[in-house]
Amino acid sequence: MRHKKTFTVFSSLVGLIVLGVTFSEVSPSKDRNLKVLPKDISDAKLDSIMQTYNIALGVKCNFCHLPMKGIGIGIADSLDYAADGEPMKEDARKMMRMTIEINKTNFWFDKKERPEYLHTVTCKTCHRGEAYPED
Repeated sequence: MRHKKTFTVFSSLVGLIVLGVTFSEVSPSKDRNLKVLPKDISDAKLDSIMQTYNIALGVKCNFCHLPMKGIGIGIADSLDYAADGEPMKEDARKMMRMTIEINKTNFWFDKKERPEYLHTVTCKTCHRGEAYPED
């Protein structure tokens, strides 16, 4: 009987975790300010794309995103991702539009894939881990 209860609790926890992961991959957050990437992008896909930007430019999220007002520095996830106050964020959007256009014009062979998700030419193509690449 004890094993049955343990199994039931374990199964319930696994089920909740799976539902949580599935939900986060399908259901986008409400607090967004997407002007280039698709509005229906999943949280998981958005996070993945943003992490590739971090690596490609050798920066952290605060390079484009401002701290939330009224929250102390150093508190986990204290950035206001929807705010547009940081000018670098608009520069990033321009660069995103540029790479999307390059890929769409030159490498969009599979029309089932959205051009925003093509990755033939990426930030890393030019930046190579540097926020401000040399000419």
